[in-house]
Amino acid sequence: MDSLKKIQQTVFSLHRLPDAEWDIFVQILTYKTFQKGDILTKEGEHEHHIYFLESGVTRNYFLKEGKEFTVAFHFSGEFVTAFYSLITGTPSVVTIEFLEDAEVIAIPYSDLEVFYQNSFHGATVGRKMAEMQYAHRLEKEMDLLSLTAEERYVTLLERNPELVAAISVKHLSSFLGIQPESLSRIRKQYARN
Repeated sequence: MDSLKKIQQTVFSLHRLPDAEWDIFVQILTYKTFQKGDILTKEGEHEHHIYFLESGVTRNYFLKEGKEFTVAFHFSGEFVTAFYSLITGTPSVVTIEFLEDAEVIAIPYSDLEVFYQNSFHGATVGRKMAEMQYAHRLEKEMDLLSLTAEERYVTLLERNPELVAAISVKHLSSFLGIQPESLSRIRKQYARN
């Protein structure tokens, strides 16, 4: 099945699971479909799953004084969840919204923890996923603190060209920490150069 092939490639890129352990892992997976605008996890809810994006795009955002702040985007071939809620068992501080129709593979976290306990290789995959999340978060924090808005846009364009093409100016400017008008001006200036 193509769906299993994509998640298998992603998991195996972190650490290869023996066939018998892969077969056990597959048993905890369920498939779901979502439409553009659907909410995967809502701020204030408890997260209980990790999701693999088979197709589609999501954004993680929170509200403060009625204003949305986008903190992450996730694309096909990536894992997405409200990690803070999942790890701490507290209500989610973000809402995860689908920006286009999507197919996902849901992995119950309680089943995943059992898998980690019974599989050295599975635990290694989990550790490497956590390391990747930390590295991405640190990279974003450093960019926000040390780069201008234009430099952040160019860096984002170089790292994720599909992001810039697939995401609205409103959501992208929120992610970059600038006003939509500023992003439009930066895009025009960048296109001229």
